[in-house]
Amino acid sequence: MPLIIHQIKCPFTESVDYARKKAVRALGVSDGSVKSINVYKCSLDARRGREISNVYSFIVELFDKRQETAVASRLGLSVYSDEVFAPETNLPKDNRIVVAGFGPAGMFASLVLARAGYKPLVLERGSKMEDRIKAVDSFWNGGMLDENANVQFGEGGAGTFSDGKLTTRIKDPLCRVVLKELVYFGADEHILTSAKPHIGTDKIRAIVVNIRKEIKSLGGNILFDSPLDGLNVKNGRISGVYSKGREIQVDKLILSIGHSARDTFELLLRSGVVIEPKPFSVGARIEHLQCDVDLSLYGSLAGDKRLPRGEYQLSHRFSDGSAVYTFCMCPGGYVVPAQSERNSVLTNGMSLSSRDGKNANAALVVSVTPGDFGTNALDGVRFAQSLEKKAFDMTGGYEAPCMSVKGFINDDVTIKSEIKPTYNRGVIYSNFSDLFPKTITDKMKTGLDRFSKKMRCFSDGLLTAPETRTSSPVRIVRKDDMTALGIENLYPAGEGAGYAGGIMSAAVDGIKAAVKIMQCIR
Repeated sequence: MPLIIHQIKCPFTESVDYARKKAVRALGVSDGSVKSINVYKCSLDARRGREISNVYSFIVELFDKRQETAVASRLGLSVYSDEVFAPETNLPKDNRIVVAGFGPAGMFASLVLARAGYKPLVLERGSKMEDRIKAVDSFWNGGMLDENANVQFGEGGAGTFSDGKLTTRIKDPLCRVVLKELVYFGADEHILTSAKPHIGTDKIRAIVVNIRKEIKSLGGNILFDSPLDGLNVKNGRISGVYSKGREIQVDKLILSIGHSARDTFELLLRSGVVIEPKPFSVGARIEHLQCDVDLSLYGSLAGDKRLPRGEYQLSHRFSDGSAVYTFCMCPGGYVVPAQSERNSVLTNGMSLSSRDGKNANAALVVSVTPGDFGTNALDGVRFAQSLEKKAFDMTGGYEAPCMSVKGFINDDVTIKSEIKPTYNRGVIYSNFSDLFPKTITDKMKTGLDRFSKKMRCFSDGLLTAPETRTSSPVRIVRKDDMTALGIENLYPAGEGAGYAGGIMSAAVDGIKAAVKIMQCIR
């Protein structure tokens, strides 16, 4: 029973072998009693006023099992068990399972089902990876927006164009299963031990294609450019779905449509699916020079090649329960056009695996609730949509409104930033007070003031707006068995359903939906 020992802190200048020896000493055992010791997780502690350190967790196995038990009891250590995911596969295979959407939730649900012997049919409104990349590159270089092949829609979902960040707040054993699968399909093994794992937009694309190929090799089928156009609901069950004018018979439907499928949310409401509004966040992307981020975090050690590119996560909570915080931080990254609707402007952040861009960026956002935008099912959708349309009207095109941090704080659009924007459709200096409600701009200003006291770089920077797709503005209400309220064979999953936020949690939710379906069939 290998043990996990946490909080082995060492100066970042020391090797992992130094950390291993410190862990053995902390266990109070001799070197000769250790059968194996391997890194479980590693994070960097660069909080201001502290020595910059690597903080390790190790998996330790001793030769003497009785000694392991004694050490675990004496130090209160947890026991490590390798997560093995082996759902029952000896089940009937004649059920037609359809998966709507091929983002993280849809991919991992389809993969689990295909490996269990089912032959899932995937309907993806967007294009396969090769065509999707061409469509995105065309728009980023001044072409027309394809409303079904963009940063939000297409093979791999929105996560394909967001740095491949794999951080998550959920504590679920399936997270490690997802990480192992990503390594199997081509990710670097460092994601298994990094506290803030990322793959990079450039590399995650190949991994997504490899997952597609395995699903197809096992008999699954993936139809690209095939939107979910309708549901045939009878007596609390879906008997079929419509796509491109044809009806497809369905026994079970996994709905993994992503947080931006606004037209599909309307379709679901018309079909009797119960949807409720949920909180999400809106704001802007903030850009700094990466060297300034590093200087704020590392001080005089900034530029040391042994240190990773600096990244941060900051938050401040208000007395009304709302918060301003940074989200989706992209070291050495780019602010990118992320809209999925014409005549709108939307920003997101992205970085490549090397994270070697000159600028860093993150979302600077304020949480909003139905009390801010309305209590009808799609009021949050309409609120976000209105900001995106207003931004387009403000600039007269696909350029994004921007302000320097100093100009934003002083309500003076003439104060420019020295930071060169990375948003490749262009930016136009515009007053954010004409874009956002005052409650949001006031809270963003408070956040900038508080964050600048923690990191010097926040006293300056460039803001590009709007950022509205932080999470789904709706939740498709489901029961404990993951079926939609009132429709017994519909399984809402992932971000679009309102039960996940990011690649990892969406993938985990997709796996759970697949397992629930197989349990139901059993």
